[in-house]
Amino acid sequence: ALILDGSELTLEVQQQLGDGVVRTICLGASDGLRRGLTVKNTSKPISVPVGKPTLGRIMDVLGRPIDEAGPIESEHTRSIHQKAPAFDELSPSTELLETGIKVIDLICPFAKGGKVGLFGGAGVGKTVNMMELINNIAKEHGGYSVFAGVGERTREGNDFYHEMKDSNVLDKVALVYGQMNEPPGNRLRVALTGLTMAEHFRDEGLDVLFFVDNIYR
Repeated sequence: ALILDGSELTLEVQQQLGDGVVRTICLGASDGLRRGLTVKNTSKPISVPVGKPTLGRIMDVLGRPIDEAGPIESEHTRSIHQKAPAFDELSPSTELLETGIKVIDLICPFAKGGKVGLFGGAGVGKTVNMMELINNIAKEHGGYSVFAGVGERTREGNDFYHEMKDSNVLDKVALVYGQMNEPPGNRLRVALTGLTMAEHFRDEGLDVLFFVDNIYR
């Protein structure tokens, strides 16, 4: 990753073009960027805080807190680019996850360790369904959840935060947002930021649910 000199703007190297020239993804507002600006090479990938200190916090694509609740005091950081597990390392599970939503548990039960896609038109209740799932899992199973808001509306993010707070499950959820009004680079990478935090909980042997809303944005 590169950091613009005299600024906190982070640029992720996407392609090496040779002769010291690179193509980058801008993770922030690109206003004022021009040729000839000095950048600092960090010589390492983008890393974000992981672990229990991230629970109850709202973060951006770089893992920086945006909830005005002070810095995140995490001892561990982790690169957002991790090697995917090999196919033979995946463990298919026949154990079902009881969500507490009767129509889901009856018609489309979730298998632990599996993946589920939720498709629907605008305004039909996809995000509300997710909020209910996080609420139920936190209360019934004591599990953690990581929510990556990709291209979310600011209003939706605000409503989601207060819903979790009012339900007293905010301390079981880590929230990462690359909102609709943010640059494309933020929306491109924010799902990886959330996945990195979820994988850390998984590697610690904890039950974790990872939500991405909306994967198409």
